[in-house]
Amino acid sequence: MKKKLLVGLALVVMSMAALGCSKKEQAPINEGQATAAPEVEQVVEEPTMTPEPTKDPYEGKAKSLLTGEYIPEKAAKKRPFAVMINNIEYASRFHSALSKASILYEAKVEGGITRLMAIFENPKNIEKLGSVRSARHYYVSVASEYDAVFVHFGHTHFALDKIAKLGVDNISGLSGYGGTVFYRDNSISAPHNAFASSDGLERGMKALKYRKNYKDGYEGHYKFYDEDTDLTDGKDAHKVVVKFSGYTAPYFVYDAEKKVYKRYQYGREHMDTANNKQLTFKNLIIQNVDDEPIVPGHAKDYRTINFTNATGKGKYITNGKAINITWKKKESEKFMKYYYEDGSELVINPGKTYVALLPDENSDLTITGKKDKE
Repeated sequence: MKKKLLVGLALVVMSMAALGCSKKEQAPINEGQATAAPEVEQVVEEPTMTPEPTKDPYEGKAKSLLTGEYIPEKAAKKRPFAVMINNIEYASRFHSALSKASILYEAKVEGGITRLMAIFENPKNIEKLGSVRSARHYYVSVASEYDAVFVHFGHTHFALDKIAKLGVDNISGLSGYGGTVFYRDNSISAPHNAFASSDGLERGMKALKYRKNYKDGYEGHYKFYDEDTDLTDGKDAHKVVVKFSGYTAPYFVYDAEKKVYKRYQYGREHMDTANNKQLTFKNLIIQNVDDEPIVPGHAKDYRTINFTNATGKGKYITNGKAINITWKKKESEKFMKYYYEDGSELVINPGKTYVALLPDENSDLTITGKKDKE
């Protein structure tokens, strides 16, 4: 009996040992321990970049009423100066600051010579401008179209009458304040040696208490394209000869690379001695006018141009092409307008403009293409 009990105990011990080994192979379960969550890849959204606004390249600028190009807004409001320029052969050797003019007019005066009128927009840092010469009445009329301050050194009585009639602000070298505006270059023979400066012009404006900005409502002389535009038709115009007389026949040659016309006169390049630059223009307007002696048979041969209520024909030349145009002027209303042949108003390219007031008689205009024989 005792032996059977020992055997039974031994079997129990062996069974418990086997059960213990079996439980040891399994990982114990801890009911208080949380099961680890699976790892989830987090996507971090990058902040959206707000693009910087594109800066307006024309901010603070306005279109020039003289060139159609963008300039500082304050400068675009300033009245221009229309300056009478001596253009006989001797005086032309000393031309100074003309390359800074926005517009250049040329018309015949007495004896077959021409006189220039250079229109400057807000001139700055010009020490020598000229040489400045006397006024002619038809130039006074043209200056009034631009609401310009007319600058001259001397005059005919016809010019003084026109200044008074049209109410044109003017700065005269023969006035009591002339010495504050003009000076003489004694290395040049008189009367071809009178010059002005930009500071002098400002002193003249201040002394005379002239209005500095364009008058209210002034809209400008020309209509401009927004960007450079070629003429779709017209005659090839590589060289343009404007013959005012046997003495004066300036000409222009087209530079296709720069798309401007280079000016020549008296058999040489027309140069600005202030910076050694040749005068160039984007636009050429040849305006045929009725020119005649103001007093037939008078020894001084003073000329007149009918601008009272006038119309005429002409040419517009740009980018190597020339087309026919017409023009109309009513002096009392101080405007001059140009038109295409279909009657719509002419639109010109942005840039500098040359205008020839070319007489219908005893003058000539020759336009040749690059391949034409001259």
